[in-house]
Amino acid sequence: MPQLTFDHIHLRSPDPEATAAWFEKMLGAEVIRSMQQGAPRIDLKLGGQKIFIMPVAPGDAVNPAPVTPCQGLDHFGYFVKDIDKAFAELKAKGAVFTQELQMPRPGIKTLFLRGPQGVSVELLERDEKYR
Repeated sequence: MPQLTFDHIHLRSPDPEATAAWFEKMLGAEVIRSMQQGAPRIDLKLGGQKIFIMPVAPGDAVNPAPVTPCQGLDHFGYFVKDIDKAFAELKAKGAVFTQELQMPRPGIKTLFLRGPQGVSVELLERDEKYR
């Protein structure tokens, strides 16, 4: 098997602008606007990764977002160096948490937020010995 490297996350949204604005406001994502086949396109850069946002129009044959926890892809996680500070900043911005700051085991702190279309995002901080 050839070596794999992660390339992107693909989100479908009925309101790509609002989705991009949430990721920019809450998590500091870089919003990249371009044109693709004559239509506007919105991509994000977050944590060194690309997130592509595909618009969903009424009548498109797209299933509704799952409710977490769910089978299949449940969430994606980002490491943060100061989760206590991140938690305070997100709370001040009005983030909706599905799990507020907690320590599930020694050396690990986590929190989960609900993003657009029910996307679940985990932020976690690990002590050096657990990286």
